[in-house]
Amino acid sequence: MEGEGPRQRNWRRHPLLRRLPFLLVAALGLWLWKGPDAPAQRELVWRLEGPGWSEIRALDFQVKNAQGELVKRETRSFQAGAPGELSLTTDLPSGTYEVWVFARGESGPSRPPRVERLTLGDEDVRVERGLRVPVSR
Repeated sequence: MEGEGPRQRNWRRHPLLRRLPFLLVAALGLWLWKGPDAPAQRELVWRLEGPGWSEIRALDFQVKNAQGELVKRETRSFQAGAPGELSLTTDLPSGTYEVWVFARGESGPSRPPRVERLTLGDEDVRVERGLRVPVSR
């Protein structure tokens, strides 16, 4: 008698297959819900303008949001003075930020910070700004 033996597995009756449409809809909903608010990858380019950059051996960039919270920090060191341009890549949502730049020479304490205001829109993927050497104390 055929068919009376052990029950054959049928992939069409697998429990995961019955749940697959629900899982796909849930994943799509989560992706759409989180998509627009996700931070965009941005490139912040700083053109180092004016005299005095040859004396600088380190720069510390601190990006703070509108509430004053630190959201990005990056330090760059140089053997023989800063280059003409620096690029920082970071994930930041659209909004207003303050970028604090601390410069340190070969010897002595760091100079007072230079604070730059930065407003990023959805379309701002690459932002270029000029930066002058912070004055000595």
